[in-house]
Amino acid sequence: MLDDFSIGKILLILVLVLIFFGPKKIPDIAQSIGKGIREFKKAMSDVSEEIKKPVSDDARSASTKAVDPPSQQNPSAESKSNSELK
Repeated sequence: MLDDFSIGKILLILVLVLIFFGPKKIPDIAQSIGKGIREFKKAMSDVSEEIKKPVSDDARSASTKAVDPPSQQNPSAESKSNSELK
């Protein structure tokens, strides 16, 4: 389908666009298309970062849980709380 495009067909399309929109409107259209493409790329990169972020956070937290020693409670604080209950 794309193999059928020749220079003549592309020029015909450009002339039709020029006639339909006019010379003043074409730069605005091109600018709008550029902004749309930039926003789309930014949104795609944000989505891919959000997808990668939880995976890396989960892997990091799993590795730190295995390395961290269990927390030890203060025995004097425990005895105080037990004596207060009695």
